[in-house]
Amino acid sequence: MATATSSFDDPDLDSHHVAATTWSSRVRVWKKIFSTALSERLVYRGDFALGTLMRFLPIVTQIFLWWAIYDSIAASEAAEQMVESAVGGSETNDSELSSATEAVQIGGFGFRDMVAYYLITMLARAFSSMPGLASGIALQIREGEIKRYLIQPIDLIGFLLINRIAHKVAYYAIAFAPFGLVFFLCRDYFVGGFPPPHLFAAFVGSLVMGFLIGFFLEAAIGMIGFWFLEVSSLLFLYMLFSFFLSGHMFPISLLPDSIEWFVNLLPLKYLAYFPAAVFLGKIPDEDLPMEMAIEAAWLTFFIVVCRWSYSRGVARYSGYGG
Repeated sequence: MATATSSFDDPDLDSHHVAATTWSSRVRVWKKIFSTALSERLVYRGDFALGTLMRFLPIVTQIFLWWAIYDSIAASEAAEQMVESAVGGSETNDSELSSATEAVQIGGFGFRDMVAYYLITMLARAFSSMPGLASGIALQIREGEIKRYLIQPIDLIGFLLINRIAHKVAYYAIAFAPFGLVFFLCRDYFVGGFPPPHLFAAFVGSLVMGFLIGFFLEAAIGMIGFWFLEVSSLLFLYMLFSFFLSGHMFPISLLPDSIEWFVNLLPLKYLAYFPAAVFLGKIPDEDLPMEMAIEAAWLTFFIVVCRWSYSRGVARYSGYGG
């Protein structure tokens, strides 16, 4: 007589069952963390909306600043042409000067391109910026609060990542209207119009990878707290270099050739400059796949560095404080 065999008598089936149960438990935990963090963020939805709208006010200053720069260059070129043609008695009227200003190019960016660039970099920086992440990790290490992640079945890095995702989801859910209003009012600055599907897909991909690079880079800086109790000075230096070299302040194509090639080797450009350049079509189609692959490689690098730093830091952690 054939004897029925329970699936639990098969070690392979048993291991698969345990693995499936483990993953389902993790997913439930992650969903609970995400929903809790999202609920916390949505409490401040009014502050999100107002804060987002206020962040766009500096773009008005940028418009006037860059118009003055482009207008000055156009006026200088017009004066040189007048001298060369020996037409000293005639003057350039306002309409001609305005057209000349529109035609001026700086680092491959016209005036309208420059304004559009700043709008897109604001969007990109909203994805990649991680305020308080590195300092928060270092503070938890210094005060001993990190012990709770060592005795509970919750991974610190995964917990912080889910919290940041919830923060970004809440932020953009509330900030969608202010973003939409500002982009609608400034639609004339996007002279190239909406990018084609392949560029838009690359733009979205660059935003997602920029968010992850920003997270794992700052988390890795925070992990230095396992070795040094204070990381504020190092974090200040990082933020300073990031502000200039990520393209947040100005397009890195404006840098001298002797410096630009080096800045292009750094991962910071993927936090602001690269997504904006992709959206505006400043990256040649033949170079785009390689640039996306390099960004993915930097992301992989920072994931490995962050994970390695955490594992090494926990191994030497003494658990003081708290």
